[in-house]
Amino acid sequence: MTSAQVNALQAGLLGFLASWAVVLVPQLIVHHARYGRVVVRRVVATGAVLCYGWLAFAVVFLPLPGPRARHLVQSVQLVPFQWIADVHRDAAGSGLLAELSTTAFEQMALNVLLFVPFGLFARLLWRRGFAGTVLLGFAASFAVEVTQLTANWGTAPFQYRIFDVDDLITNTSGAALGWIAAACYLALRTSAVRAETRRSERVHLTEAR
Repeated sequence: MTSAQVNALQAGLLGFLASWAVVLVPQLIVHHARYGRVVVRRVVATGAVLCYGWLAFAVVFLPLPGPRARHLVQSVQLVPFQWIADVHRDAAGSGLLAELSTTAFEQMALNVLLFVPFGLFARLLWRRGFAGTVLLGFAASFAVEVTQLTANWGTAPFQYRIFDVDDLITNTSGAALGWIAAACYLALRTSAVRAETRRSERVHLTEAR
């Protein structure tokens, strides 16, 4: 991870803390008024979504270009899975470990991981199905890419991030993986609850005898 990415994450974390400080107190007041208590699960969920949103925003758009920033040599990349060729080129035939340590591979992995929480939230919080999550992930990624293509809708002095079709693929794949992970977690939790219920029923039947 580069120093620019670390700085972006720090800025995102500060943004999250500031926004959660604004949101937290009203949420606690609403909880006491509606439920008579604080629903910790909902507070944590709100914090998690805010944290993810700010960190994702920071990673995607920061740092903003300065007056001495260089213009992009290539502004659009429309070849699917171009990252594979880039990995082979950067590794120069040095083997699998060298390929896994290339910038192209790391960037691909980060793009996948970036949208895994999106898939988790879609399944656990928003109750979306797999197809709906994939479509939402693609739509969110496409919105990001168009924003980058248009230099943040004209608010940036020039385009400083490339429009990359591979980002659409990897981001959407990350959302799908997040949904699958959440679905597996829910299935395991349901199985554990059913097993515990069956054990409890057996104990009650034994005691009844």
